[in-house]
Amino acid sequence: DPEEYTGGRNFGHLAYEVDDIYAFCQKVMDAGVTINRPPRDGHMAFIRSPDNISLEILQKGQRLEPKEPWASMPNTGEW
Repeated sequence: DPEEYTGGRNFGHLAYEVDDIYAFCQKVMDAGVTINRPPRDGHMAFIRSPDNISLEILQKGQRLEPKEPWASMPNTGEW
């Protein structure tokens, strides 16, 4: 392959649906994971795996109502 890749494994990202995006994000934050793109809209968040793969977290079904602290949380790093 003549292309030069940088960061992660460069195949895009993985996406997972969860039952409650706010509860999931709180659980992984409590475990020390950085939320790179918080679920401000109650629908989508991004985190990164230890080997730098972007993981998109999606709310299953309808988006949840925006709520704090997520609604005003800034992005962190790359996602």
